Amino acid sequence: MSADDQQFLDVLSSLPNQIRRYSTDVADYVDKTVDKAADSVRDSLASVAWLPDYIRPSPPRPPPVAIVPMTAYEKLQDWVSRHKILTGVMVLGVTYVTYKAVRTSKSMRKSRRAKRAKNGGRLEVVVIAGSPTLPLTKSLSLDMERKGFIVYVVCGSLEEEVMVQNLSRPDIRPLGIDITDPPSAGSSIERFATYLQTPHAAVPRTRANYLTLTSIILIPSLNYQTSPIATIPPSSFADLFNTHLLHPILTIQSFLPLLTSRITPPGETPTTPKVLVFTPSIISSINPPFHAPEATVCSALSAFTEVLTGELRPLAIPVTHIHLGTFDFAGFVPTRHSNLLPAAETTAWPESARHVYGKNYVAQSSSAISAGRIRGLRGSSLRELHNAVFDVIDGSDQSGVVRIGLGAGLYGFVGRWVPRGLVSWMMGIRNVEELSTWTEGSSTSSGSDGGSSENGEASEFIAIGRDADGGANVWKED
Repeated sequence: MSADDQQFLDVLSSLPNQIRRYSTDVADYVDKTVDKAADSVRDSLASVAWLPDYIRPSPPRPPPVAIVPMTAYEKLQDWVSRHKILTGVMVLGVTYVTYKAVRTSKSMRKSRRAKRAKNGGRLEVVVIAGSPTLPLTKSLSLDMERKGFIVYVVCGSLEEEVMVQNLSRPDIRPLGIDITDPPSAGSSIERFATYLQTPHAAVPRTRANYLTLTSIILIPSLNYQTSPIATIPPSSFADLFNTHLLHPILTIQSFLPLLTSRITPPGETPTTPKVLVFTPSIISSINPPFHAPEATVCSALSAFTEVLTGELRPLAIPVTHIHLGTFDFAGFVPTRHSNLLPAAETTAWPESARHVYGKNYVAQSSSAISAGRIRGLRGSSLRELHNAVFDVIDGSDQSGVVRIGLGAGLYGFVGRWVPRGLVSWMMGIRNVEELSTWTEGSSTSSGSDGGSSENGEASEFIAIGRDADGGANVWKED
């Protein structure tokens, strides 16, 4: 058999297989086409209305759907896609809390000690210009002394010097300066400068070292009256400005010659002392009603600090403004339980003032930030303030403004961005619909001879009618 015959036989033997495969493909195609046509006819007949129900075919059942349970990761993805804004807020919150926690933990672990001489003697001096009666002055003095500083507390009277000596710490010393007498204050500053230029020995028969002034800390009074402006006598405003505003300004003014002289021990690199100014920040940030004394004084001190910063910056003398929040002074202030309710405080006001301001004053006094404290919270630990002050002194924190304490940052944000009307409304301030009518005899309600309130106490101001110049409701002292 030739090769051609064999090839022909192979082709013949493969024909049945090909015919079978082609016939199968044709049958499958015909079945699919018929099934598709049948389904189409069935769907058409099932949807027509003229065909009786017993003849009309039922619609085909939908194919079964396999339900696959979602994994936890897929559920999380689905929830995030449906709550994008909430997810963003949560991510920002967690990031901020983590950042604060890490920063606080790192800050707490930092070693904070003042520089010392080779023989262990103290070298750095801190001056605290604040009343020794203030808890903040006491706590800061004790902490600075514990960290290795020599602390001088500015005292304006013998009683204050005795209070500093009663702390029984050899390195917390009174610095007597009569700020109200400029010549005397200048002499005191000159004696202090001479003291810094003289070497001192920590203990007898040891090497004497020169002292270095590292910072001056100004702590103005933190106690303010809360009352409507109409009920505050002019003499009270005058006393307030003298004790809370003028006194701190004169204190800084007295120390400026010492700051600009740059007293430096021989053979050492000149160092520049730092100025720290403390002011309460919660009330002055939002300026709520009935807090005119604190809002006015703190705003003035803030403006004074900005001007002072601008004047001392060219001299390379850094000034840091520390905005104080609420702190826990347990251990420095005895626990007091006051039984005097806000409503009882209004009984000393004139009847007209009580009618106009009483309701809003009581509501505001019962709000969450009454008297500058956040009700229900104890406040931040004083350790946070002590660490922040040390970081400013040693140069770790070179910020011009430092906010420390519970509520300092929050109320600073509220004061800048939240409308004043909304803040007052949240504190319970509401419109007064009924006002008293002005009468010529209204001055007699507060006393025509120096004024007298209902409880018989003498008032220092009176409201009068129109005078020859056309003025009305003028405050005048008796």
